[in-house]
Amino acid sequence: MPYTKAFRIGYGIIIILLIIYLASLVDWIFYPIVVLVQTLFAPIILAGVLYYLLRPFVNLLSRKLPRSVAILLLYCSVASLVTLLILLIGPELQKQFNSLVGNIPQLVRDIRDMMIGLQNNEYIARFQESDNFSIEDIMARIEQDINHILSRIGSNVASFIGVITNIIIVAIIIPFILYYMLKEGENAPRQVLRLFPKKHQHEGRRILGDMDRALSSYIQGQIIVSICVGVLVYIGYRIIGLDYSLVLALIAMFTNVIPFIGPWIGTFPGVIVGLLHSPFMALLVVIVVVIVQQIESNLISPQVMGRKLAIHPLTIILLLLVAGQFAGLVGLLLAVPTYAILKVIVSHTYRLLKLRKAD
Repeated sequence: MPYTKAFRIGYGIIIILLIIYLASLVDWIFYPIVVLVQTLFAPIILAGVLYYLLRPFVNLLSRKLPRSVAILLLYCSVASLVTLLILLIGPELQKQFNSLVGNIPQLVRDIRDMMIGLQNNEYIARFQESDNFSIEDIMARIEQDINHILSRIGSNVASFIGVITNIIIVAIIIPFILYYMLKEGENAPRQVLRLFPKKHQHEGRRILGDMDRALSSYIQGQIIVSICVGVLVYIGYRIIGLDYSLVLALIAMFTNVIPFIGPWIGTFPGVIVGLLHSPFMALLVVIVVVIVQQIESNLISPQVMGRKLAIHPLTIILLLLVAGQFAGLVGLLLAVPTYAILKVIVSHTYRLLKLRKAD
């Protein structure tokens, strides 16, 4: 039997595949674990993001107050701030969202009419390969599907209530998880260092510090930059008089976490709404986004992001393709941030394991 390195790798792959196959035959054993991971994944991830956002404030307050009191005081401050934001922007956001949802059928019809006008253009008509191709039929089918989806929302009340219930449960659990993270999080590195010999603990402490700084820089930077972009986009949309400016600015804020293509994904709804008003309005939307992105890339990101995580553009493209295929828009939003965080964790964990095995 060969014992070369290639064959050893092949043996390892075969054994792993065999283990996976045998595990699939007794999947009922692993089902509780899968349910546990699915249940705790969202609360732990969200609590971890909030941990890195709120930790600097807790550390600052804990210089004068006990840490538990500092956390509770910060909770009260955040709750007051969220309440204030809801009171300030909640009514306008609800008004714009309801108006947008109510006008979706009309917006689809407007898009259909615009596409039909383009289809009848003599220059575009030359590129039609078949008489069976009809933009009017395609837009009519899209309009029918959207109306069908909207009509089914009312009939799926039970599912909707279930989703809302899960969101409420997660929202209730997160503050408790976050509390213990903020209170005991500083002790976690010391517990990890106990696994290493004393002569390697200094290097281990440095590696854990690098991991913590990289995660903190990325999470805090991405969220702060996205908020700044959302605010600037909202101001720009208000200046040019674009409809649904608050809803569209929130979309731009959330999609901004996707590198390279995220800002343009967030721009697309604004361009569509602007185009339905006039081509000039669509041009103004593009100009606003270009100006905001220039401000973000040249002024905001260099000041906020600090240490960036190097991710090759090809890697990002492949991640977005795979994530979009598996999880749609949610996958596009979470793919790159998740990969960046896992890259930091895996690379530094590998350094820790090498240090652990060192003599």
